[in-house]
Amino acid sequence: MSLHPATVFLIDDDAAVRDALSRTLKLAGLSVETFGCAEDFLAVYDPDRPGCLLLDVHMPGMSGLELQQQLASREMPVSIIFLSGQGDIPMTVKAVKAGAIDFLPKPFRSQDLLERVREAMAQDAKSRREHKRAGLIKARFGRLSPREREVMAAVVTGQSSKEIARQLGVSHRTVEIHRTRVMQKMEADSLPELVTQAVACGVLDLPN
Repeated sequence: MSLHPATVFLIDDDAAVRDALSRTLKLAGLSVETFGCAEDFLAVYDPDRPGCLLLDVHMPGMSGLELQQQLASREMPVSIIFLSGQGDIPMTVKAVKAGAIDFLPKPFRSQDLLERVREAMAQDAKSRREHKRAGLIKARFGRLSPREREVMAAVVTGQSSKEIARQLGVSHRTVEIHRTRVMQKMEADSLPELVTQAVACGVLDLPN
């Protein structure tokens, strides 16, 4: 669990806009940090901090789209909501396709802003839970021996212990021992759960 509160990182070069939006967000009980340019945000941003990014498309220096690209190239995931003028809509749609949560064309209602921000916060929290779970699964998989990995790969494709024993040239009893250890080390309570974990760590590919 993060030690930091979920925060709205607001980046806009217009001080009046920053003040107005910050006031609206804080009145709704949200934690807010404001920046006048993308470079200032990028210099201090910690990807371990939960929250979302409220980002103007056009700014002096690095644009909102360029910041989005920078964060993606550095593998710094963050939920992004773009703020755009009417003429920026095609550009912002492109940004959404590149992973942004949404865009708000100016002018927008405070209620619309708060709804989008809460949705982005919820998605960020979900993504972080999934990322943490994936990390735990990969760590468990790393504890398996090479033979246990072979057995796991065979088990999740539906092979029986007898089939696996014949394939690996070992006894049925040996395969059963390996299966038990795999379930224990992967902390899986059932075969479906083991299959889910196998997909998460790349042992098994889902059919298209």
